[in-house]
Order: sequence, then structure tokens, then C-alpha cells
Amino acid sequence: MGDWLTVDFFSIIAAAFVVGSVVGLTGMGGGALMTPALIFLGVGDASTVVTADLTAAAIYKTGGAVTHAREGKPSWALAKWLILGSVPFALAGPWILHHLAGSADDLDTLLKKCIGFALLLAAATYALRLVINLRRVRGGGAEADPDPRIRPLVTVAVGALGGLLVGVTSVGSGSVIMIALVMLYPGLSALRLVGTDLVQAVPLVLSAAISNIALNGLDWHLLVPLVLGSTPGTILGSRIAPKVPQSFIRRGIVVVLTMSGLALLDKAGWAPLGSGEDQTHPVLIALVGLAMVVVLPFVWGLIRRTQGLPMFGAPTVAELEGGTRPEPGGAAVGQASGDVVRHDQAKIP
Repeated sequence: MGDWLTVDFFSIIAAAFVVGSVVGLTGMGGGALMTPALIFLGVGDASTVVTADLTAAAIYKTGGAVTHAREGKPSWALAKWLILGSVPFALAGPWILHHLAGSADDLDTLLKKCIGFALLLAAATYALRLVINLRRVRGGGAEADPDPRIRPLVTVAVGALGGLLVGVTSVGSGSVIMIALVMLYPGLSALRLVGTDLVQAVPLVLSAAISNIALNGLDWHLLVPLVLGSTPGTILGSRIAPKVPQSFIRRGIVVVLTMSGLALLDKAGWAPLGSGEDQTHPVLIALVGLAMVVVLPFVWGLIRRTQGLPMFGAPTVAELEGGTRPEPGGAAVGQASGDVVRHDQAKIP
């Protein structure tokens, strides 16, 4: 029992609870947050962390997929093509990485670089989803199309990219694939998008977990506290989500993902940042985060202006996500389709 009740055990539970709460609040993928958190906690090397995180994700994503499947919301045809692309690459990705790396040290360094770049990609996709969300609210959204015509080749390609990312880094299932679906099938409702993403994510994450377990083994001292912490965190986040201004949390996550990605690249010795853990640049990473906190509101304001809104002030982001728009005189009024907009905004970004 003493082997289990350690400082690391409770640290992992705490980190998993926080990440699970954010996932419940925003619907954002946990891998992009949990994997770097565990690496920075120092509870295992990168490959061990990725394997445990994928296994935990396979457990809790299955529950969400079953719920959506019972409600009949996923697009099964779309999920089928995504799975055809994602599963083979999720299985092959870890083996390709091990072949390229050679030694254990090289593998850890290469994997940290891959995760770092994947986090930067995830940050970019989350930011893009915020912009698409704003345009949807202002433009009334695309015409509803519950059963869109499937584009097999490009959908399989999206699945393959997502499968490779998830198989190697555990990042990408809830970020890269979702933004691709939003752009490829804009008429698909948010609920069907989320259901489709969850259904295709189960075989994707399960395949990635199996492949990584076969190569790296499974550390139960990581997996058990991950599940114990993330499950109640996700439940809590889901329950308080309607009371929390999610848009600000999502923009904050963009900053956190960017800083985490740069920090991992720094630790891995990415050439533009230094030569590894002996020459890291925490002050530089902090300054990048501070600059983003200062600059992002102005960038968001400029984006608002392109949509005919003032840079700051009313209507606020919360009002936009609640389905309101400004009258010519400046007051915010509800849209006729406000209920639909509210539902979509709770699910997409």
C-alpha cells in the first residue's frame, strides 16, 4: 500500500481532477492538457506518460460515446470513414517513432518535440474554433444538414492525420479532428459533431493505447490516479459549465497550450530555443505567455471589428454565445434562432 500512497500518486490525482474539470467545462480534449502536465510533474518519461494517458482516455471516452450512440446523434457514416483512416495510423505511429529514435534517450527527446509541436497545433486549432464560432453567431450559421454528403478521401485523410498524432503524442483527437469536421461539414449540428467525434475516438484511442502498451508497457501507478482524478473532475466541470464564462477559459487554454508546447520544445533541445534541459529558458516562456495575455485581447478585438462589432464592450463574448446581437443603436437583442445558437456554442468551441 505504501508503494501507492505517495506524493506522486496524489499529485497525479490533483492534476487529473483539474484537467478533467476543464474538459467538463469546455469539451476540449484532455490529452492536450494532461500529457504535458504529467511530463512537467516528472512522474515518468514521455512514452510512459503518453501510454497511461491514452489508456485512461480509452476508458472515459467509451462512456461518452455510448451515451451519444444511445441517443442516436452520431453520424455513423462519417465516423466509419474517419475510423478507416485513423486506426491504422494510430497503430503504426508509435512503431514508426521507435524506429526513428533508436535509443531510449533519443526516443524521449523526439517524443517531447512531437508533443510540443502537437500542442502548438492544438492551440492554433482551438483559436481557429473561436473565430469560426464568432462568425457562425454573427452570420447565423450554415444551413442545417443532418446527413451531409460524405467526402470519403478527405475524411479518411483527416482520420489518418488524427490517428498519427494521437498514436504518437495522445494529442489531436479532440482538437485537430474536430476543427476539420467543423470546416468540412459546417451544416452538421454541434451535437452530432460531438457525438461523431466521440464515437470515432474510441477505436482511435484504443488502437493507440494498445500499440503503445505493446511497446512501452503500462504503468498502473500512473493509470489508476489518472482515472480516479479525471472522472469526478469531468462530472463536476459538466455540472457547473452553464454558470462559468467558458469563452475566457478557452482563450486561457490557448495561452497554456502555447506555453506548454514551447516549454516541451525547450526541454527537448529544439535548436531555436536551446540545447536541452541543461539550458532551458523559463523566463522566455513566461514572457511569451505574458505577451499573449496582453496581445490576444487586441487581436480578438480586431477580429470582432471584421464582424461589425466594436473591439471591446457590448456585446460581450458571453452575450454573443448566448445568441444576442447589437441593434443599430448599440443595444443587444436576442436572435430568433437564439436557442439553437446557445446549444451550438455550448458544444463546439
